[in-house]
Amino acid sequence: MAISVELIKELRALTGAGMMDCKQALAEANCDVTEATKILRQKGLADLKKRSARVAKEGLVDSYIHGEGKIGVLVEVNCETDFVARNGEFKQFAHDVAMQIAAANPSYVRREDVPEDKIESEKEIYKTQAMAEGKPEKIAERIVEGKLVKFYQAVCLIEQSFVKNPEITIEDYLGDLASKLGENIIISRFVRFQLGEASE
Repeated sequence: MAISVELIKELRALTGAGMMDCKQALAEANCDVTEATKILRQKGLADLKKRSARVAKEGLVDSYIHGEGKIGVLVEVNCETDFVARNGEFKQFAHDVAMQIAAANPSYVRREDVPEDKIESEKEIYKTQAMAEGKPEKIAERIVEGKLVKFYQAVCLIEQSFVKNPEITIEDYLGDLASKLGENIIISRFVRFQLGEASE
């Protein structure tokens, strides 16, 4: 099947991937742009895993203030080079992440950051609820696993749906950007302040 230059350009505009990557993804997806976008996103996440061993010491700290000073966020996003740290898309990503934190109020960056005792506590609650509903042990275990996934999606920044585009997660967004810029990109840490929280 011949792949038109227009289709390649359309996919490139949507994803920011290279021409050859777009052509290859379209060939795999039988010229279906939506499917090709998915393939490129998956490739980005695969490449991201390969790059994750590389040291990311550059980057920036970005801030976001919301609701006339009612919520404030500071986030540190790292990359490998100062060149990428000054890149407009990298800066936009950091700002979008700060805005995400203000809006969605995550507690952790990724699931590996969640303390083991917190996970065990959640599991115990879900299992008690399932057993109270009369579910058999094996079904209760499956319910616990399902609820745990939803728990991670709620409290882990990287697994949250992106507020500006709920079709993707923050991890998808990060993967796309890392693929485009060719560097390891890490959301290292954040702090979120909400007016009056300390006195509650």
